[in-house]
Amino acid sequence: MSTGSSSTSEINTYKGQERALRANRLGTVGLLLSVLAASAPMLVVAGVMPTVFGVIGVVGQPLLYVILGVVLVLFSFGYAEMSRHVHNAGAFYAYIARGLGPTAGAGAALVALVAYSAMQVGIYGILGFEISGLFATYLDLTVAWWVPALVAALAVGLLGWLKIDLNAKVLGVLLLIECLLVVIFDIAAVADPGKEGVSLAAFNPDTLAGAGLGTALCFCIAAFVGFEQAPVYAEETSRPHVVVSRVMFLAVGYAALFLAFSAWAVTVATGPGSVVAEAGKQGPGLLFGLTESRLGTTFTDVLHVLFVTGMFAALLSFHNVVARYAFAMGREGLLPAAFGRTSKSSGAPASGSVLQSVVSVAVILAFALTDDKPTGDPTAPVLRLFTWMGNVGALGVILLMAAAAFAVIAFFVRRGAGGPQAPRLVASGLSGVALVAIAVYTVKDFDVLVGAGPGSALNWVLPGIIVLALAGGVVYGLVLRAVKPEVHARIGLGNEAFQLEKAAESETAAV
Repeated sequence: MSTGSSSTSEINTYKGQERALRANRLGTVGLLLSVLAASAPMLVVAGVMPTVFGVIGVVGQPLLYVILGVVLVLFSFGYAEMSRHVHNAGAFYAYIARGLGPTAGAGAALVALVAYSAMQVGIYGILGFEISGLFATYLDLTVAWWVPALVAALAVGLLGWLKIDLNAKVLGVLLLIECLLVVIFDIAAVADPGKEGVSLAAFNPDTLAGAGLGTALCFCIAAFVGFEQAPVYAEETSRPHVVVSRVMFLAVGYAALFLAFSAWAVTVATGPGSVVAEAGKQGPGLLFGLTESRLGTTFTDVLHVLFVTGMFAALLSFHNVVARYAFAMGREGLLPAAFGRTSKSSGAPASGSVLQSVVSVAVILAFALTDDKPTGDPTAPVLRLFTWMGNVGALGVILLMAAAAFAVIAFFVRRGAGGPQAPRLVASGLSGVALVAIAVYTVKDFDVLVGAGPGSALNWVLPGIIVLALAGGVVYGLVLRAVKPEVHARIGLGNEAFQLEKAAESETAAV
């Protein structure tokens, strides 16, 4: 071994400390805050909810969050159990590799890298647009959206180099303040309802009827994205076999209750019969308009600022996840070896962090250079960058969750544990079927999701990014199996592969 430290705070691997993420950096609270930050509660309440109400016309949005919460809890039973057996920063692709084989894992690895990168980069668009609006409103300054977007990308990249426990503290403070303000709005909305009073009509199953249900499912499940990232940090947690599974259930439960209650509060404040019309007319301004009439201008101004900081927290959370996927892929030979090393000072996956920062800056600049609209127009930053990339990323994550659900079944059945794990495997199977159905709806309704016409090339070009990533990853996996079988065999094993190599060498030496 290349490291002689006996400290329990480090992972001593066959390849040395630089090939390992530092252990014991995150406990239950730190990990929970890190994964919840990706869901950007304020962005969901101010952005997703008015869209589902106003554009899609689904009044029963609160009920949708409850239903999706049940689906994702079913998913978490098997996913959490898998996390007790596999500790790997590659999470999704590692689980899929262990269950469905290394070639499938290689395909999942590239999909995960593309999907989470797309979701992160998309947020830079709406963040830049909102900050530009704040400058215009409060400072009377005209600033193009891409300027604050680039500044944010550099700030996120810098924080990505730091220790994950410091990142967790930044995310935690921003998230707690953001959630507190939304809860205050929720309480104020219920205490001062609209003309229809405190109504539970939004929980009536009849409110889910209509052609827009599939599209609404796609939007709403994206609001949960974040909980599934907990296993990415397994190597950096204390007692990963306990903490990771606990955090996943806490995150899903919290998200379902928080989102359902907040969506219901919006219907109470406007009235179930008026929410579609009001959301269609005001869009993201719906939340701020309802807040100003109940809690005053100062509170609403603070809410605007927290809307921006919440998005920054989501950016940092996604950045950390992408950097760790790149680290895991580099460590196992799916990316150049440089990505599989950590910073000596912070233990962070520095190369992966740089990669994500470079990709973010490049995409921001590409959309900025093709933006021919006047400053303050949301077309390029929101309707294109945020909407296009966000939905591409959401499709990728949905497919990864579906594949992981079936991989869990294969993993335990192949190891003869199908009987003892039967309840969890049934739950995984049910959630996998539901997630496949949602993925089909996502592709079918992609024209609505990205605001393109039925005949637009975007309807197949954008989902094609995920298909291309999957195909490219699978082909790469097949090539590795033929040319470098030892690398192919190591996909998904993480540090365990190096320990196996060490054991094999010891046995050879003994002989």
